[in-house]
Amino acid sequence: MGPEQWRGTAEAIGKEIEKGAAGIVIGHGTDTMHHTAAILSFMVQDPPVPIVMVGSQRSSDRPSSDAALNLIHATRTAAESDIAEVTVCMFGPTSDQYGLLHRGTRVRKMHSSYRSTFRTIGDIPIATVDKEKFVYLREDFKRRRTDRKVTINTAFDDRVSIVYYYPNMKPDIIESLIDNDYKGIIIAGTGLGHVNKPLYPSLKRAYDKGIHVYMTVQTLWGYVQMYVYDTGRDMMDLGVIPGSNLLPEVAYVKLGWALGQSHDREEVKKIMLTPVAGEITEREPHNGYLIYQGGIPEVEEFISRYKK
Repeated sequence: MGPEQWRGTAEAIGKEIEKGAAGIVIGHGTDTMHHTAAILSFMVQDPPVPIVMVGSQRSSDRPSSDAALNLIHATRTAAESDIAEVTVCMFGPTSDQYGLLHRGTRVRKMHSSYRSTFRTIGDIPIATVDKEKFVYLREDFKRRRTDRKVTINTAFDDRVSIVYYYPNMKPDIIESLIDNDYKGIIIAGTGLGHVNKPLYPSLKRAYDKGIHVYMTVQTLWGYVQMYVYDTGRDMMDLGVIPGSNLLPEVAYVKLGWALGQSHDREEVKKIMLTPVAGEITEREPHNGYLIYQGGIPEVEEFISRYKK
């Protein structure tokens, strides 16, 4: 999957909505499903019906396969739920109890083999789904409508890269991107959004070359806070822009999409830091860091044992 397939998928969704589809299910491999869910959330805006992405961690010829149940849950969601957004529908707990519906811009694959690999990061899922019902865990989702209006915007500049910072990273990593005419760089920085000082001259050169550089955090949970330490403030002076709590992969696809709209520095910044589909949140909920995450039965049962 890449920009060509993302554009084609978004355009196909638009045509199906125009023809009257009451909901859309997209089968997808799990490895890059969170990338596709994020970019479709930007390319397909304000859909009137549910758009549900689904896959499986284990093939259908295995007794432990999650394929059939995930597809049942996704189809029910597309047909009957009130969530008119791009969501990912996969296993909730490791049992067959229910699936979780994750917002397309806050979801990430978090385990290489677990069936319940997908997690909402820094927030909680929108709902649970089983063979009989939906349990909505939040109320701030966009609702199903009866009209056929949808905005399809597939402009995308693929000259964007993610750089995962590590100790002793050399400046030539950044220099290579500059020399190869990249237009955007997403950094997954340590802690609150940091890299080492030997990278500073290259970051300054990137800015001077008109490259858009945004900082995210490799912790995944939490916000970029570049005002706290000198290193963060120094990088902002070099033109690095804090990316709030955008997940690195979401920031990557959003920057490619933003550069498809404009290369003006202020316009791109406005697009990047203005939430389109819940990709930036004002705060993390108190239960957003729990691995099984707020409102689902086993978490509530666990908490109740210790709550006074």
